[in-house]
Parts: sequence; C-alpha cells; structure tokens
Amino acid sequence: MFTVTDSDISLGRIVARPICHNLAMCGRYRLSRKRPVIEEHFDCIGTDDWIPRYNIAPTQPVAIIRQNPKEPGRELSLARWGLVPSWAKDSSVAASMINARSETAAAKPAFRDALKFRRCIIPADGFYEWQKIGKAKQPYCFEVNGGELFAFAGLWERWNDPEGKIVETCSILTTTPNAVTASVHDRMPAILEPENYDLWLDPGMRDARAASDMLKPYAARLMRSYPVSARINHAANDDEACSTPVELSQYQQPLFS
Repeated sequence: MFTVTDSDISLGRIVARPICHNLAMCGRYRLSRKRPVIEEHFDCIGTDDWIPRYNIAPTQPVAIIRQNPKEPGRELSLARWGLVPSWAKDSSVAASMINARSETAAAKPAFRDALKFRRCIIPADGFYEWQKIGKAKQPYCFEVNGGELFAFAGLWERWNDPEGKIVETCSILTTTPNAVTASVHDRMPAILEPENYDLWLDPGMRDARAASDMLKPYAARLMRSYPVSARINHAANDDEACSTPVELSQYQQPLFS
C-alpha cells in the first residue's frame, strides 16, 4: 500500500511503496500527453505545468481540471491523489481515499460535499489493473479509442496541514465494470462522456443525484485492453515501456479472450 504523512504532503514528497493489487480501482494510470495537448483537448488553461507520466501512483501530484467559479473558463492544476476531507485531523486517510464509489459517494461524509460542490475531471490516456493468473498477477493497460485522451470523474478537497498550509487533494470515482474490465476487476473508473464535461464541472450544479447519473460504465465498444510488463508494479518506473504491449506465454494466458 501507499502511505503518506503530514510532512510528506506539505513538503511535496512522494511516498512510493509496492501496492496491493485489486484492492483499489483505479490505482494506477497514465497521462502521457504534454500540457499544451491537454489544454487544447479539454479547452482549459494550465496554472501548473505537467510532464508526461506513464505510471501515476497514489499520493503523487496529478493533473485535475476545474471550472473557474468566477470566470467562464476551465483551469488545469495539480492536486495530491488521495482525498483528505477538510475536517480530517491528519492526512493518514489519503492512501485509502484514492477512489470513491459512485453509488455511495452522496451519502459518505468524506465525499458528499465534494460531490455537490467540488467536482473535477482528471485527464488520462490509459489506466492499469491486474488479473490474477494462478499465483501471479498480470498487469493490463486499458485505453479509450486506441489511446486517446479521456476524463475520469473526480472530486477534490482543500485541507489545512498542521502548519496551516492549504493542500488540495482529489479522488477518482468508480462504477460497475463494462465487458472489457469485468474479467479483471469488479469495478472500473467512472469515465465521463465529453458532452457531460460542462455539467459535471458547473459550480452551480449542486444536485448530487444528477451528478451521480453521469457515473455509468463507459461503452465497452470504445475500449480495449492489453497486457503490459511488471515494470508497472513499481512506482519508480515511469517511462513509455510501462505501457508497451507484451506477449504472454501459454502459462500466462488470461482467463478471458
């Protein structure tokens, strides 16, 4: 699992330890485009820079997009992945708050206000999950439209650390799986339809039920998956090889076609 301390967050340190696969969904993802490409695709302006990443892990800074509440425009900035509620006494909950279940977010104290007032989209161009094959766990990369940019439905929060510094954190919402993801995991990240971006980001839209209605399994016909190497298992590995397709031996064949 990943852990984080108050000083780690305030000093911007990344805590990277091996994850326990299949406990969370989504627990690793990819955003390999440069900031200008992201800005053009999502019609936003970056207030923070972004370097292409191939193995984004919990507790690390990630790119999020929000609607400016005072001006008509979207802004791209960085937030720590692992939501810390504003009322939390410390940041120890961060590693367990990387995901929020769409079915229960409106009722959970940690997420219900964020679902009403602090929604964001989290850009990506792939995510990873592991399938157990015998005693081994084979990682797979999942893509939309052959690797195009897409957006996770996200929530964000502000939290004051012990030194009084404001720390912005976020979580990725999950939903039931589609046919592509079901054989690997019983959950999948909630991927928003582009036509829903405006409503999802609208600060004036505070209907939790309407927000939840947008969190459906993404169309399986628009997705694909393929096996990747075990490089993705270690957060220190963050290069294009992490999402390069690999051939499986007869002993590594998946349980689905």
